[in-house]
Amino acid sequence: MLITAVETACAIGLTTADCLTALRGRCGGLEPLGGLPGLEEFAMMPAGRFPSRELLRGRRYGAAANAAVHVARSAAGRAGWTQEETVGAWLYAASSRGNVGETAGSNAWRRPIRRFSASNSMHSEIAAAVSIELGIRGPWQMVSNGCSSGLDALGLAWMAVGSGLAPRALVVAVDLPLVPQLLRDFRDTGLLSSNGLIDPFALGGKNACEPATSGFFPAEAAVALTLERDVAGRPKVCRIEHYNANSDAYDALMIPEDGGGIADCVRTALQAGDRGKVIALCPHATGTLNHARVEPPALLRAMEEQVVPLLPLKPQTGHALGASGLLDVALLAACMAEGWLPAVLPCLTPPECGLPLNEAPLKVASGDRVIKLASGMGGHNAAVSLAAV
Repeated sequence: MLITAVETACAIGLTTADCLTALRGRCGGLEPLGGLPGLEEFAMMPAGRFPSRELLRGRRYGAAANAAVHVARSAAGRAGWTQEETVGAWLYAASSRGNVGETAGSNAWRRPIRRFSASNSMHSEIAAAVSIELGIRGPWQMVSNGCSSGLDALGLAWMAVGSGLAPRALVVAVDLPLVPQLLRDFRDTGLLSSNGLIDPFALGGKNACEPATSGFFPAEAAVALTLERDVAGRPKVCRIEHYNANSDAYDALMIPEDGGGIADCVRTALQAGDRGKVIALCPHATGTLNHARVEPPALLRAMEEQVVPLLPLKPQTGHALGASGLLDVALLAACMAEGWLPAVLPCLTPPECGLPLNEAPLKVASGDRVIKLASGMGGHNAAVSLAAV
């Protein structure tokens, strides 16, 4: 199963090309929110905003739906889909918080029409808008599994196309969490960073000058990719070998101390191909202290005696909630298509369990594999295996 095109918009760029330039330069996109209207109480918190608001604007749909249409149209165009092929595609959309800005009344700046106020507040408006604007008549589904949403949407599309039910699929994920009410909820839950440390595996030290990671940095993102069987003449970005998911059945907020289902989820993805070809693992790595403690040891158990560098991307892009997993996949796939993988931001702390970080760009050859993990609030884990073509 092939990814044949990707498009991304996030804090490090409004196109995939811009994002890859930032990754090559090890440039981060997180900046303090400053005095943005309505967000003054979070002025000192680093977050990831789109470099421009233009892709969010529109009258008929909510801001998240507008962004989804933007990246979806670009991805379908890059894939070379004809109108007939687009009509028959299946669509899977993903978001953790959907059009939360419209629901909370915070996105009046996008020139809304009152007639659409009810549809603007629906999560599924994201999928519906893409279907309407691109003319997709295949079925659309909306997935909202917390921070695993994007990977789960990709997995469902992978199964539909792989089984022969769908001729091709468009997968879209978007989240716009920079809304005062939502940020207050995250802060009250203890999930937002309280010290500004962009270092997701830092557990601190005995010295008070060595702070520990304290939470995540919210970020906007929209991403789309096209998924097809091997078709002559189509672009080939990378291959999806496998998808699997499981649940911790433990807690609404916390990952259990043994890592819950993370190890089994990653182990299954590793076993989907030649383990010796795995050259990197992209963890969820939100930046919460709970995640910093329990995710790396679980990854180490999954890899058994194999040593594979970790490649967390959230220090650069921020945490885009339900869009983060698909964003990472799209960025990794685009890099793999060019024969490389990026290095992490300088000076990040490696996990205490001994797993290394990817400190320098990696060369990628045909058949090399990358594993991507996502973990959603409520204990839902998902993983995919990508292979270079």
